Order: sequence, then C-alpha cells, then structure tokens
Amino acid sequence: MSQLVHTVCPSCGGINRVPVARLGEGTCGRCKAELFPDKALPVDFAGLQRRIAKNELPVLIDFWAPWCGPCRMMAPAFEQVAAETKGSVHLLKVDTEQEQAAGAQYGIRSIPTMALFLGGKEVARMSGALDAGGIKNWLRQNGVTI
Repeated sequence: MSQLVHTVCPSCGGINRVPVARLGEGTCGRCKAELFPDKALPVDFAGLQRRIAKNELPVLIDFWAPWCGPCRMMAPAFEQVAAETKGSVHLLKVDTEQEQAAGAQYGIRSIPTMALFLGGKEVARMSGALDAGGIKNWLRQNGVTI
C-alpha cells in the first residue's frame, strides 16, 4: 500500500487522500474538479486558513494587491512556478485589498510578500518581487522539493 497525502480541493475545499505516486494527478472525490491545477489559486481568508491547515503538501502564498506594480510584475513568474511545481506545492494568491483580515492575521506589512507553510505552520517569508527562478530557488532553500 502506498503512502497517502491529504490535499484540499481547489474548487470545493473538500479534503482528498492522494497516493504519493500520483501527486499532480486526480480529481476531487466530492466535486470531481482537478486537484492539482497548473495555476495559482486565488483564495479568500476562510479558504486560505483551510488550505494552510489541511494540506500536507507545502503551501506558498503570494500576498498582493492590484494597485501594486511589483506585485503585477511578479504575477507571471508566480503563475509559471505554479505550472512547473504542479503536484509538489500549492500556490495561492491573496488579494490584501479584498481580504484585509488575511493581511492582518498574517502580519503582512509590505507587498508582494510570499509566505511558505509546511504542516500548517509558517516556515519562511520573503518580501519583494522575484522572477520564477528566484521563487524556485527560495522554495528549495526552505526545504521544498520541486
């Protein structure tokens, strides 16, 4: 029997068990949506908390705002990393203008800020825009296998 990993469905928020050998594949047992989209997922505060707490895979969050020039410059790189790390890292985007409670809860003082969560706990944080290579290097430096 293979090891199973819990992951949260990006569509309905249901918790799914996925064999490690099949990470990056599969659909939700509840709503049949793809479990591992190849793009960053915009989330609200409640969705953010659920995905941090219930995912056994690393969760990388981009705290951003639409008016922020560096945030808009980094957005394509963040999307590229989402496509390249499908099945190994969940990439989420939180609009701090719309989700001010999330920014306050996680102490976001500048944007863009990326926060990495493993096992429900924040393990690293980085403020400032990075290109795709920089984001992937930062993930590796913080113990994420991609």
